[in-house]
Amino acid sequence: MNIINQCQRYLACTFIFLTLIIGNAAAQSVSKTPSVLGLNEVWEKVIQHNKTIKIEGFRVAASTEEILDAKAERLPEIGTEAEYGRVSNFGLFTKGILHKPELLPVEHTLYKVGGDAYLNLYNGRKTRTNISRQQILHELHTERRNESVSEVKLQAATYYLDLQRSIAFKSLIQNNIADQERQLKEICQLHINGVVLKSDVLRATLQLSRQKLALEEINNDIAIAQQKLNILMDEPDDQVVIPEPLSASQPSVLLKYEDYLAQAMQRSHQQKISEEETKLSKLNLKDVKANVNPKIGLYANYAYSYPQIQFYPYANYLYGLGTAGIKASFAVDAFYHNKHKVKVAQIELQSREMEHLRTQDLIRQQVNEGYLRYNEAMNRIQVAETNVLQAQESARIVTNTYFNQLSLVTDLLESNTQLLQTQFDLAAAKIAAQLQYFQLLNTIGNL
Repeated sequence: MNIINQCQRYLACTFIFLTLIIGNAAAQSVSKTPSVLGLNEVWEKVIQHNKTIKIEGFRVAASTEEILDAKAERLPEIGTEAEYGRVSNFGLFTKGILHKPELLPVEHTLYKVGGDAYLNLYNGRKTRTNISRQQILHELHTERRNESVSEVKLQAATYYLDLQRSIAFKSLIQNNIADQERQLKEICQLHINGVVLKSDVLRATLQLSRQKLALEEINNDIAIAQQKLNILMDEPDDQVVIPEPLSASQPSVLLKYEDYLAQAMQRSHQQKISEEETKLSKLNLKDVKANVNPKIGLYANYAYSYPQIQFYPYANYLYGLGTAGIKASFAVDAFYHNKHKVKVAQIELQSREMEHLRTQDLIRQQVNEGYLRYNEAMNRIQVAETNVLQAQESARIVTNTYFNQLSLVTDLLESNTQLLQTQFDLAAAKIAAQLQYFQLLNTIGNL
């Protein structure tokens, strides 16, 4: 009777424990209506609402305005000026500064209103170079935004697959707990009948407790993955996202390694960013070399002034005067001041070209690793499926032999653990294959 009461108390505690877990999950889901989202729907929300992508979008918009500003430098420079002043008395110290000066009559009021304009005709093509620089910067910011979109999509896929895996683990361990509870009842009954020892009951109870703690850990993993995914989508933390069920079908590599490598060299974000940065270094060298070129432009100005004191004879009258012409300037010192600047720009270009080659090596390595790891993950799925079938058969045989008193309880518990572990491995292998495929797409710039 003592054993019966102990088993009944344990089963009651188990029921209360599961009720609390289910109730807690239900309470958390009341706040927000659960939404079933596929990965493509998650990506749409991320692209629309993610803060990192928005920040990169602002930079692209700012670079567009920078291009317009650079083109506006071709327009003439126009300025106006106005001046008003009062002239003091003109003191002439005929007897020295210590004696009172002789005051001469002057015009005390002075003013001037005018304007000027300058149109650049040639400045070593620096204006055109600056426009090209801003256009390249715009392409660079655009490509960095595309890279951010790809990286955020990969991050969202990682969290989504983590959530998918944890939910699959939760279903597996809940089924395992249910099976363990049924086995515990049978073991308790066998102990009551004097067939098995009390140690069998204690070991089965201990394993069931461990599984329940593992279930609590999985629930926490689900909550953490939920919050990470919600943050990426700019959703409230308590929004419940239900992923699609873990599919048995996995994407397959249809192309050869060489084909993926060719795509990466053409479409990879790292490759494009490195190309744009190399173009910037080339433009910088061109701009530095242009420092020794002359500057030529048209100028014009006109002003009304009072009084007329610029030309003789002077007169206390308002007069207007304008000039127009062509202006040319040349910095002679640029020949020796610019020499070292050109050397620095050339070295920076060489460094940038070497960095570009290193980027290509890195891309080639990443494509090769991603290709091999994906094929490895696909093979792991096949092995995991075979292991599950073998573990199921092993668990069935050991269960029958134990309850027929032909094996030990340790064999029974070990077979149950092995079956659950192989089921975990299969679910994890499917998730890992999908993630490896997305990482490969991200590397070649096709995510």
